[in-house]
Amino acid sequence: MIIKPSTCLRNEYNDIAEYCKTENQPVFLTKNGEGDLVVMSMETYSYREEMLDLREKLLEAEAQRLSGTKTFSLDEVNSRLEEIINGDI
Repeated sequence: MIIKPSTCLRNEYNDIAEYCKTENQPVFLTKNGEGDLVVMSMETYSYREEMLDLREKLLEAEAQRLSGTKTFSLDEVNSRLEEIINGDI
């Protein structure tokens, strides 16, 4: 984990940006010795958002399963998809 004072963002922007992009890691910035900001590449941010969205959907599906919502086996899903693809429906 990289922690730098906020003044480094102004003075070392290119180095920080390069680190974030090549290492796919955030840089934590402090202001007056306290945590202030997190800087990360757009690619890392987008990936993180996609993973959080997927996690939310999985948690929702698991909650539905636990509440008794009907589920389907992998074989049932495959059969249904084959019927759709083959135009049997």
